[in-house]
Amino acid sequence: MTTGLWTHEAFSGHVTPPGHPEQVARLTYAERALSDERFAGLVRFQAPIADDAALLRCHPQSYIDHIVAAEPATGWRQLDADTHMSPGSVEAARRAVGGVIAAVDAVMAGDLGNAFVAARPPGHHAERETPMGFCLFGTVAIAAKHALDHYGLSRVAVVDFDVHHGNGTQDLLWDEPRAVFFSSHQSPLWPGTGAEDERGAHDTIFNIPLEPDSGGATMRAAYEGRVFPVLRALKPELILISAGFDAHLADPLAQLRWRTEDFAWITARLCDLADEMCQGRVVSALEGGYDLDALAASVAAHVDVLMERGA
Repeated sequence: MTTGLWTHEAFSGHVTPPGHPEQVARLTYAERALSDERFAGLVRFQAPIADDAALLRCHPQSYIDHIVAAEPATGWRQLDADTHMSPGSVEAARRAVGGVIAAVDAVMAGDLGNAFVAARPPGHHAERETPMGFCLFGTVAIAAKHALDHYGLSRVAVVDFDVHHGNGTQDLLWDEPRAVFFSSHQSPLWPGTGAEDERGAHDTIFNIPLEPDSGGATMRAAYEGRVFPVLRALKPELILISAGFDAHLADPLAQLRWRTEDFAWITARLCDLADEMCQGRVVSALEGGYDLDALAASVAAHVDVLMERGA
């Protein structure tokens, strides 16, 4: 087995206004990093379009229709202070969901050891009926529910190490007893959610707020003490990662001060746990990361580990 990579040229069709941090160049830099010869062993796929049936696992039809209708014919449409749509945004968002679902299917079938989905727009801030934080659909949450429903799994884990709290994923999985959600994030920071007492309807939400400037050592201790023991106890049959790289010390939007090697470390430790509990099944999806060089280096480090462990 090996590692799969899902992407698509349509992700560049989601265009944000000049100066917006969630820009087309993010994917350009990530894809350039993964074009290095050391990634020649990646099995590459085109992300398919998710249909309404997939999106309905987390969003009502009225919301899907609202997002489709909001796409402009030209220029941009601003949905909130941070979130914009352009012609092509709906296809990109649907393919982001479709890519993660396809990756889950391939890993669950045993065709691949693990997978990474290089897609945009990101998804972990989209709530049930609210687009926000650059996100339109709850990509990873939808994939988690697909895995649970389609494969009859008893437990799926979502680990979100983006610097911002995954409020959308938390909202979408709040009432789902079969999914456990972990979010480490800088606090205080937008969107202002993610307190430790936000536990979900079935005590399956675990928030790990981290102080600004706390650095990678603090993150490692938090995961070793508060995340990995719970994962071991709950024994998920699949681990999904919301892989945001905006905790990097070079990132302009936050101040957690992680280094590239911290992303390699957390990827390796999650792969260790997946090997212990669920036959190495890991599917990772790109979320944030807004310094282009840091994003490229961090994606490369992340996928390096996935390839090493997925072989």
